[in-house]
Amino acid sequence: MLKNYFTIAWRSLWKNKAYSLINILGLSAGIAFTLLTAAYVWGELNVNHDLKNAGSQYIIQSKWKVPGMGYEMATIAQLPKTLKEVYPGLVANYYHWDGVTSNVSKGDKHFRESIQIGDSTLFNMYGFVLLHGNAITALNEPFSAVVTQRLAMKYFGSTNVVGQTLIIESFKGEKHGFTISGVLNELPQNSVTNINDNNKNDIFLPSKAAGFLGRSMDGWNNNVLVGYLELKKGFTPRDLEQPMRQLIKERAPAQTRDNLTPYLVPLESYYLDANGGVVKKMIFTISSIAFFILLMAVINFVNICIGRSSARMKEMGIRKVLGSMRKQLIWQFLVESVVLVMLATLVAMALYLFARPYFSDILGKDIMGLFSFPWYLYVGIFLFSIFTGVLAGIYPALVLSSLKSVDSLKGKLGLIKDGVLFRKALVVFQFSSAAIVLIGAIIMSQQISLFFNGNLGFNKDYVVYAQVPRDWSDKGVKKMEVIRYQLAQNPDVSSASLSWEIPDGANGGGFLVYRQGTDPKQAISVQGLATDNQYALTYNIPMKAGSFFTPRYAPGDSGKVVINETAAKALGWAHPKDAIGQLINSPGSNAPATVWGVTADFHFGSMQYKIEPISITNVNFTHYYRFFSFKLKPGDMQKSISSLQKQWSTLLPGAPFEYHFIDEAIASLYTNEIQLKKASFMATIIAIVIVMLGVLGLISLSIQKRTKEIGVRKVLGASVPGIINLFLKEFLVVVVIAGLISCPLAYLIMHNWLDGYAYRIGINLYPFAATLISLTTLTILLISVQTIKTALRSPVKSLRTE
Repeated sequence: MLKNYFTIAWRSLWKNKAYSLINILGLSAGIAFTLLTAAYVWGELNVNHDLKNAGSQYIIQSKWKVPGMGYEMATIAQLPKTLKEVYPGLVANYYHWDGVTSNVSKGDKHFRESIQIGDSTLFNMYGFVLLHGNAITALNEPFSAVVTQRLAMKYFGSTNVVGQTLIIESFKGEKHGFTISGVLNELPQNSVTNINDNNKNDIFLPSKAAGFLGRSMDGWNNNVLVGYLELKKGFTPRDLEQPMRQLIKERAPAQTRDNLTPYLVPLESYYLDANGGVVKKMIFTISSIAFFILLMAVINFVNICIGRSSARMKEMGIRKVLGSMRKQLIWQFLVESVVLVMLATLVAMALYLFARPYFSDILGKDIMGLFSFPWYLYVGIFLFSIFTGVLAGIYPALVLSSLKSVDSLKGKLGLIKDGVLFRKALVVFQFSSAAIVLIGAIIMSQQISLFFNGNLGFNKDYVVYAQVPRDWSDKGVKKMEVIRYQLAQNPDVSSASLSWEIPDGANGGGFLVYRQGTDPKQAISVQGLATDNQYALTYNIPMKAGSFFTPRYAPGDSGKVVINETAAKALGWAHPKDAIGQLINSPGSNAPATVWGVTADFHFGSMQYKIEPISITNVNFTHYYRFFSFKLKPGDMQKSISSLQKQWSTLLPGAPFEYHFIDEAIASLYTNEIQLKKASFMATIIAIVIVMLGVLGLISLSIQKRTKEIGVRKVLGASVPGIINLFLKEFLVVVVIAGLISCPLAYLIMHNWLDGYAYRIGINLYPFAATLISLTTLTILLISVQTIKTALRSPVKSLRTE
């Protein structure tokens, strides 16, 4: 009997190939999008969970009384090790590291690489496996190095490279060979070797190598290192609160002691909660979109199944006359529906394989393979197929099987007619969901356009930047300034600047300043930048008063600072010109600086936050630098860059010219927003397709039931446009109701989303009007195409339908 059910089900699906295909594609699109989203969410939720003893591991975070005084994700260099030594009964292990970039070379290969300098506890504490080498001794020698498989292939073309040598350049310009002592096996994403997407380390050096690179891994006044702890079983972060406060009180300098409160964050949840929970928000948003897409697909599937079922009333009547029992008819409908869902699920899996690379590109994440999910997810997919199939088939099964044989044979719809209002309500839900997603995608696009096309306070056009080899000495800075001057003479270069920062939000940290002669307790926090006197010219930052240092650097510039307009106001000067020549100082310092210039406010970081006070010191004074920035002349950009690269190779032999446009640095500030925008537009396309399929299902049912009515109307003189309008009126009401529901909801949702940005667009009528006009136009076209075929039929054929 069961085999017979499947045979009849297959014949029915094959007989109605067009509708079966439409139904399968609509549901499979929703399932595929949901599976892809589930894979993304699963991957994000499991970051750090693969680490050894992950449940007992924590990252030390810093809460500063005065915001901007230090990095939240960093801690005091000496704290992790001291906690392990002083409280061995609480702390099982520790690890801390410093991240740098430097020139790395092997033969004629020269690249700039991200390097992590850390403790030898790295492998034992986190369970990282070496493909080659001994994890116990790999980081014991000061000039040893562990590299990733990717880096080994990049420089040597092989992974078995233990014993080979890489040349690494220090921040004094010295070069030294580092012997490769281990090659890391492929690592899953984690917050130890790659604390965020902008910090992907491929070389790991022992803490003993810090001295060569000019870095320090110790000290209570060094608060720029990342620190981790593993607690012993039975202990929680609360048990370590008092010990951490006590050590800082006893050993840290006054400014740190008075302003810093360390706290522990579980490593398992750190990735989700870091940076204001941006990953968690992304997961929630895209999961919500996927839920509604899937719900729309299921509603559409149910609608079309119910719509097509009425065409089989005569079949049901004949089956009853021939002796079929009601339960057999119910089973027949349910089996057909479940088979259809199973087919849609198989198609969805094929779509998953095809769409996975594109979805990975959109979200900037490697989406796991189809067969990498845990076993219980496949059980869930199977149960979902059964549930959806039963949901779609139960209504027509119960209704059609309950009709009298004579009514079925006559084709009387009876009770089925009563479900039209309910199905239209479901289509209203579909329209509303699609409209909300499309409105949201348009507003997101407008906000992202503001990030790139709005007034940033500087001009990013034609600006490229590249990291430079470092020699952080007076001699090294002078050498780089000479090279900068020579590069600026290139006929394709408008200006060039040497600096520690580019406007990507990553600066040298914050500190306190106050007006000379006022109470130091009234000090404000400023973000410190280090640049030469060409920075404002290169980035076209307007001056409100004074000048950006002096045209040529002089020793007197060491005592000068340039501040932005926000800093001037925060320090109490009503007008920028009032600040020129005034002295500012930092608590504990006896060397005040003279305000030499006040710039207009510019966005150094994300527009999600308000512009902060900025204090700019001359790079010749700090001796710290990382970047050359070049303002290229308009014209053939590729020719200009080639010319610049050739001159760079002459002036800086052995240093890679790895340039980037400043637009790329700005884009990295809004990675999540850009990913969400792309995902929203993809979801919008899927949602609109599903909505149109829902309309197709309802219009098909309506035309089928009213074919005879159409014939009568034509006999009485009705025109084809008049018949089309008859159906348009019915369905445009659905669109209007959906618009009335979706517009207020979309406004509230997007207004709340925009609240997360200090600088944002105003919500205007365009997203709402564009969405409703688009959906209405598509609906009119679809209904017209469906209706016109029946309206053009001969009235005689229409009147014979019953």
